[in-house]
Amino acid sequence: MKQRKILHIDMDAFYASVEQRDNPELRGKPIAVGHAEQRGVVAAASYEARKFGVRSAMSSQKAKRLCPELIFVPGRMDIYKEVSRQIHEIFHQYTDIIEPISLDEAFLDVTANKPGIELAVDIGKEIKQKIRQQLHLVASVGVSYNKFLAKIASDYRKPDGLCTIHPDQALEFIAKLPIESFWGVGPVTAKRMHELGIYKGAHLREYSLSGLTYEFGKMGKVYYDFARGIDERPVEAVRIRKSIGCEQTLEKDINRSSSVIIELYHVATELVRRLDGKNFHGNTLTLKIKFGDFTQITRSQTVSYELDKLDTILPLAKKLLKEVEYESHPIRLIGLSVSNPRDEQEKRQDNWEQLSFEFSEWK
Repeated sequence: MKQRKILHIDMDAFYASVEQRDNPELRGKPIAVGHAEQRGVVAAASYEARKFGVRSAMSSQKAKRLCPELIFVPGRMDIYKEVSRQIHEIFHQYTDIIEPISLDEAFLDVTANKPGIELAVDIGKEIKQKIRQQLHLVASVGVSYNKFLAKIASDYRKPDGLCTIHPDQALEFIAKLPIESFWGVGPVTAKRMHELGIYKGAHLREYSLSGLTYEFGKMGKVYYDFARGIDERPVEAVRIRKSIGCEQTLEKDINRSSSVIIELYHVATELVRRLDGKNFHGNTLTLKIKFGDFTQITRSQTVSYELDKLDTILPLAKKLLKEVEYESHPIRLIGLSVSNPRDEQEKRQDNWEQLSFEFSEWK
């Protein structure tokens, strides 16, 4: 079987870099895309800001404490989408097997590429060069034989990175990799792995499949394979829409039941509008709650009937909300999504969007 050639391309500080490109006065300065008011959240931070510890999803107030000279710039999503389209035009010069992950990130399968270039790393170099020359932006590229390792490689030498993980180097590379760098390992999972004595890929590889499955369920098999450099997932040029959702950041943290129900109603109403617009039907409802300290939880339930109307979604949302203790833990954000569609033939990309209400995180 022919060895696959996979690229993972990640634009460096994409939103912030676009703003610095379009406004020379911002170049070389610490900037954050977002708003500086009390309820603001950083959507993206330049590398100058990251040196101070400023990160995306951080509250604007904390970001300003870390970096008093931080410059806030309002987001321009229409511009970012247009630049992303231009980036994909460059990708299509090499392959049409492109799996977008977000506006600034994608996998490319260049095993059989249009120019007939033998080495995937040479394609990575050309794409980086064209993005720099034509769009005046910087990308990091990871090259390997599967998606897991290509993703790891693109993060390895950021910013402006180009890293190749060859098949004969993969196991040695993975053995030294911190467990936090593994795809699908978040803070909670990393903590549990540390409790089990798993700190690096080498430790993970020592665990049996049955042991990992016992500890982590279905993800145990994924971790078992990753530790051995195995990832058979294809680069999917067209992805089936699996969910539609929306979320709303509140003007202030709330913990009164009546206020929470009102906000839940608004989110449910917007969700129904989006479901109707996409003619999407699903059977699983997921409630997302982010608290004032930025911790978050989700609650889901699958039902036998389709979720596409307010009179079916809102009662179920209220039921899920009853599982959340928020009286002593005020709520900052409420989100709802419908997933698990019966019609798997609708071939579009997943869609979780921020509501454009008056007090959304972009406002």
